[in-house]
Amino acid sequence: MTQINETKPVETNASKASEKVVLRSSFALTMRRILKDPALLTAVVFIVILSLIAIFSPLVAYWTGHDPNAQFRETGMSPFGLPVGPNGEFLLGADQLGRDVLVRLAYGARISLAVGVLAAFASAVIGITIGMISGFFGGWVDVVLGRVMDLVMSVPFLLCALALVSVFGPSLTLSIGVIVFFSWTTMGRVIRAETASLTKREFIEASRSLGASPLSILLRDILPNLSVPIIVYTTMMIPSSIVFEATLSFLGLGITPPTASWGGMLADAGANSVYLVAWWLVVFPGLALLMSTLAFNILGDGLRDALDPKGRRIKPRKKKGNTLFGWLAKGKASEGGTHQ
Repeated sequence: MTQINETKPVETNASKASEKVVLRSSFALTMRRILKDPALLTAVVFIVILSLIAIFSPLVAYWTGHDPNAQFRETGMSPFGLPVGPNGEFLLGADQLGRDVLVRLAYGARISLAVGVLAAFASAVIGITIGMISGFFGGWVDVVLGRVMDLVMSVPFLLCALALVSVFGPSLTLSIGVIVFFSWTTMGRVIRAETASLTKREFIEASRSLGASPLSILLRDILPNLSVPIIVYTTMMIPSSIVFEATLSFLGLGITPPTASWGGMLADAGANSVYLVAWWLVVFPGLALLMSTLAFNILGDGLRDALDPKGRRIKPRKKKGNTLFGWLAKGKASEGGTHQ
């Protein structure tokens, strides 16, 4: 009797590796990079908490029992007329008029985030529109719009703000307008360069040969390919807008008192050198401004790394072991080979 040996197919390493390959979409890969970045996640958590505090600032006022503009001269000020520090009633202390610093910080977050987000989006819309037109058409259109950008960037920021405030008076609308006027050029230059590069690509030439209009090419072909720089630079314009608003309020050119704003709180602390006896009037608004701008900057950097991984710097891996002894061993081996 003959025995029949049944042979089983041998699984190779290539087949095992092919079974483990999982296809992921670009969105899944981006979310995977975001979840692996602890600094980005920390910044997102801080921004979410700050946004919730700004949205529910009336609840903060209700919880403390203090209105943002109410003056508590009996409990918020000492018998010598100085503001009281952090205590059980005023968790972050009171200012020189007996107002609760915590409540005013919460309401100031509303102003800062509203101005930052609105100004950043308005600047992005203007910069994207002018940058795409300049980069797509080129020629005299590019020259004229480029000179307009140079003109805007050459105007002194504070001088223009002083002139406008002296004519129209300080207001929230004027602050947003001034910030937008001086912020859109950064986005415009970036979008102009990206659009000029995309215009020379083959798919744009194919759309032109098929009879597509310039507006159709700009909206359907070029704009989707600009999503990464638009998201990144719009995010990074938010902290700049927050700092601009704080600067205007600090100089008395922004939000009119008694409306709470972080720059205005710092200006009040600097008046009559009150901060020398009340450190909390400078520390807490300054920390809020610092942490907010830092969080948005980290968010912009993290989104840039997640959306465009090719632009990240790849650090070379260090070899394990002592490099000195490895070099000596390599030298001895080469000497032994020459003597043979």
